[in-house]
Amino acid sequence: MSAVATSLQTDAAPQRFSVRPFDAPLGAEVIGLDLSQPLNDSDFKRIHQAHLDHGLLVFRDQQITPQEQIAFSRRFGELQIHVLKQFLLAGHPEIFIISNVVEDGKPLGLADAGKFWHSDLSYKELPSLGSMLRAIELPSEGGDTLFASQQLAYETLPEHLKKAIEGRRAAHSYTARYDDEVFAGVQRPKLTPAQLAEVKSVVHPVVRTHPETGRKGLFVNENFTTHILDIPADESRQILSELFAHSARPEFIYRHTWQPHDMLFWDNRALIHLAAGCPQHLRRHMHRTTIQGDAPF
Repeated sequence: MSAVATSLQTDAAPQRFSVRPFDAPLGAEVIGLDLSQPLNDSDFKRIHQAHLDHGLLVFRDQQITPQEQIAFSRRFGELQIHVLKQFLLAGHPEIFIISNVVEDGKPLGLADAGKFWHSDLSYKELPSLGSMLRAIELPSEGGDTLFASQQLAYETLPEHLKKAIEGRRAAHSYTARYDDEVFAGVQRPKLTPAQLAEVKSVVHPVVRTHPETGRKGLFVNENFTTHILDIPADESRQILSELFAHSARPEFIYRHTWQPHDMLFWDNRALIHLAAGCPQHLRRHMHRTTIQGDAPF
């Protein structure tokens, strides 16, 4: 089970806030919480449980500093540093910049990241528990983010697919769709040998058990999963194609339209997500922290 909150602020004043589930397969918004202030033990446990219950929390109107985002993220576990060091926030390497803004010919962050469905850092031995993404600057149109429940996806799989993937493992690679993303317009720089060494291919179960809820869900995605082990290549391609199509069915999806100062916190152990993109001439600038999780089982 994931370690959570080793340094709780038990002496902090309680805050009055509400958690309102969306009329969707997943997600809830948190109203009235100020993350610039420390959370006491009781409030934090309530947020932690809501995250497990809904998979995605939308914290409204969070005008917080990078350090405050980092501090809140750390309540859930160790933070992971992205391999693209050039897109880390100066002075705060825990924050990965997702941005289509270019200044003096240099991109400030990774533009329109997530053009393929994925779970953040599934290509690591210890993939992400969850990610927090905060809106700094939003476009006037576009820029939505879609989330799909992989637990619902697994639970509704046709029996032939459930049997085909039972006990199977699959390989994940950061560079699996690298060239495709560059072709799609993402400003992905060429990786150095040192960076490539940080993102060697890893193997995870096709179906993972959530370490905190015990619920099973699919753990493959079109962005990073390359093949299923120990079966013929054509069979692997066919099964993955069916899984990818099933995993993003409309009845599993919540589509988030961003509001100013939103911060989203989603569970990478239970969801996959996709960036819908926005017109290139409209600025979109976001700060992401990523919390390390457990080895999938």
